[in-house]
This record gives sequence, C-alpha cells and structure tokens, in this order.
Amino acid sequence: MSLVANWSYPTAVRFGAGRISEIAEACTAAGITKPLLVTDKGLADLPITQATLELLTTAGLGRAMFSDVDPNPTEQNAEEGVAIYREGGHDGVVAFGGGSGLDLGKVIAFMAGQTRPLWDFEDIDDWWTRADADAIAPIVAVPTTAGTGSEVGRASVITNSETHEKKIIFHPKILPAVVICDPELTVGMPPAITAGTGMDAFAHCLEAYCSPHYHPMSQGIALEGMRLVKDNLLTAFEDGTNLVARAHMMSAAAMGATAFQKGLGAIHALSHPIGAVHHTHHGTTNAVVMQQVLMFNRPRVRKHLARAANYLSISGGFDGFYKFVGEMNAKLGIPANLTALGVTEPDMDALVASALQDPSCGGNPVKMTVKNTTELLESCF
Repeated sequence: MSLVANWSYPTAVRFGAGRISEIAEACTAAGITKPLLVTDKGLADLPITQATLELLTTAGLGRAMFSDVDPNPTEQNAEEGVAIYREGGHDGVVAFGGGSGLDLGKVIAFMAGQTRPLWDFEDIDDWWTRADADAIAPIVAVPTTAGTGSEVGRASVITNSETHEKKIIFHPKILPAVVICDPELTVGMPPAITAGTGMDAFAHCLEAYCSPHYHPMSQGIALEGMRLVKDNLLTAFEDGTNLVARAHMMSAAAMGATAFQKGLGAIHALSHPIGAVHHTHHGTTNAVVMQQVLMFNRPRVRKHLARAANYLSISGGFDGFYKFVGEMNAKLGIPANLTALGVTEPDMDALVASALQDPSCGGNPVKMTVKNTTELLESCF
C-alpha cells in the first residue's frame, strides 16, 4: 500500500515521505511569495529546519524565521512574532514544528492584520466575528510531530502569561491553506516526545469518540484514529526510523484534530491548566490523567467503549480498554501520576477552577462540578 496521497479537509494535504521538497510549491499554491517560517527554539537549528529554509531560499521566497516560541506559547511570543512579520513585509506564514510552532504560527498569521488585542478573539460565543477576515494571512503548515493535529485545526492554544491560563483562539480562516505531512520530518523525535505526542493524538480521538455531542462523521474518524495509534505508536516509539509507523501516526494526529470538532472532555480540561501552571508536556499530561478520567466517566461511556474495544480487537469491554491504556502508558514510559510527572505543591482550588472554565469540560460525558472535579484531580496524584 502506498503511503503517499493528496487529501482535502478542505485544507489541501500533501502526505508522504519526502514531500517537504514541495514546500515552495505549497507556498505558491497558498498565495505566499514572502513567507515567515515560525518554529520553536528547539527546532530552529536542526537540519530539517535549515533544509526547509534552504528550499525556500532556492525558490526565491526568502529566508526568514521566527523561533522565539515557548513550549506553551504566550501572547508575548505572538506580539514579538507579529512585529517581526510586519517589519519583514511578509505575506504569509510557514508554521513549522509541533503544537507550539504550529499554534503560534497560525496566530501570527491571524494577528498580523488585526487592530484588536489577541484575547478579543478567544473561543467564546461568536467573538471570532470581531476579526477582519480579509486581513488574515495565508498559512502553510508543516508538522514535525504526530500529536496535536494543529495543522488541520481552526484554532490555537495560547497561554496567558499573566494568569497562566491556556486560551483557545479561534477563527475559520486560520485553518492552513496547505499542509505538508512528511513522516521523514518526525524521524528525529526523541522516544519520550514520540510517546507524549502520540498519546495526545489518542486522547483527541478518545475524547471525541466519548463526547455526547452529535457528529457521526467525527465518531468514525475518532474510532479509526484510535486504531492507528494502537497499532503503530509502540513501533514508532521503539523504532523511530520506521516510516510506515511514523506515517500512520501522522494520519492519526490529523484525524484526532478533525474528530474533536465533536468535543473534548475532562482529560484536556485538566491537562490545560496543569500544563499552563506547571509547564508539563501537554500530550504526556493527557496520558497521565487518562485512566482516572476513564473511570470518572465510566457510568456514561462503559457500553460505548465496549463497542470501541471490539473494533480495536481489545478483549474485555470497558475494563479491557482501561487496562490497555495502562499497559500502553507503561510501555511508553509515561509517569504513573502527576507527582511523578513533576507536579508539586499544586494549588488544587485554582486548577479545578481553571478546569471548569476550560471549553473542553463542556464535552465531557459526566458533568464536571467543583466537587467531582476536585476528587478527580486528587486521584491523579
């Protein structure tokens, strides 16, 4: 089976090993003649990033990069990136990297032409309509991890540096125009990042599948996304050069972000404030709290996940699914609890309050309250 394809989400996706060679064509297709490549600090000097810049330079599209991006990007990162974008006279963004680089790149393209502050476009009600849609610059997205799926999303997660809260910035036009999914770019991911990002993709699919909202298409995508993670994450973790496993994980990541239009839940509602305050890796945090959230939601998802277990060839219904998650975490070296992850002296009341304000909690099968969310969070330590 060939793992090279062109898809449309409506984002145009160029999928397959070696397709980073098409970066200049992708920019042209998106209408970009002078791109700003946005990535994170860790990727800036790596060969895959420098080779991509060289491809842009050779094609006559310039060589400009902004990489002052924190692991949990902030509005300060966005302001600095927008200033660089405007000063350089750029007309589009190449968002390059994991969730941090992708999310911030999308926000820079969004905010470069706006006059209102970033938080005016938080994903609340119809706040996105406040934006000048015609001023949003085109985006080409190039994921180098397989987890967030931000490359096919219409939102970015940005941390408020003053309140330490993660906020979702949404607009339909920050959906990238073209995406290059090249599994060769993920080969250099360390095993721990492969594990964390892979479990992030699994969490997206799992929570979308369990969300009580109605969206049959997302339901099917989520189910197949879970299967791809189940069948390929351990292989990618143990043999990072396996391009078949890497390719399937890139598909699962995009599928998870497509599926969670149906909703997310308590995994993300807990993970967002923990990551914002304690600076933990997002996907790894999702994995750490996953079993506790499964048990929390058991009364509402037991039969549902029994059907998923059948599809995934996991015996034992819900209990078998729960056991599978624990075994997968152990094989991937995921910390056993939040204490082992490095979360110490947590302000439980503040974390619970932030979790209940997070948009993800509205998609949880069991209604989250101060009491039960406190008990859930305590069980994660």
